Amino acid sequence: KEKGISYEVAKFPWAASGRAISFDRTDGMTKLLVDPETERILGVGIVGCGAGDLISEGVHAIEMGSTAYDMAETVHPHPTLSETLMEAAEVFYGHSPHAISRKK
Repeated sequence: KEKGISYEVAKFPWAASGRAISFDRTDGMTKLLVDPETERILGVGIVGCGAGDLISEGVHAIEMGSTAYDMAETVHPHPTLSETLMEAAEVFYGHSPHAISRKK
């Protein structure tokens, strides 16, 4: 925000994750910061049990210049917490099957 960079936030609550439900640890969340024009992933925030194991995929996406589409279309096994990154990208587009999504 301080640099005037435009971005949209796409959040996926772990309460909608089958894996988090199976662990009874639904208090987490995965968040993507996405450039609305280029759809590039600018930032990733993950909180919850095992977040440290997931952040590397988000960092890799940023380093490689990946878009939300790239993240949404990458195969993620089910049920895993890693698919919360895919789900957050799908929230950006308004079509996450496991979360209430909104897209203009």
